[in-house]
Amino acid sequence: MSIKRVLLALPAVAVAVSLAACAPTPRPSVDDVSAGIQKIAKATGSESVFTDEISDCIAEKLVDSKISDAALVTIAEGKEPTGEEDQKLITKELDDAAKTCVTAE
Repeated sequence: MSIKRVLLALPAVAVAVSLAACAPTPRPSVDDVSAGIQKIAKATGSESVFTDEISDCIAEKLVDSKISDAALVTIAEGKEPTGEEDQKLITKELDDAAKTCVTAE
């Protein structure tokens, strides 16, 4: 491939990459968030507390909440979100979910 062809293709590639970078993060599924909760629980030594049913219930509440897609993706990856606003909202949602999900057992 000639240098001229590569140089002509660069703007198209740059546009494609910039559009991909602007694409919104898709909201993860309840199953993905539940699996992430299980990973976090295992990492903190509390996997016996977070049964599949409790994790599924909490995940459903989190996915249905106003928590950002990016924060939910982080949870689905088994990591704890670090943003202050996300932390506040997650704490509130977890408190609310605990009342419903733990008593459902």
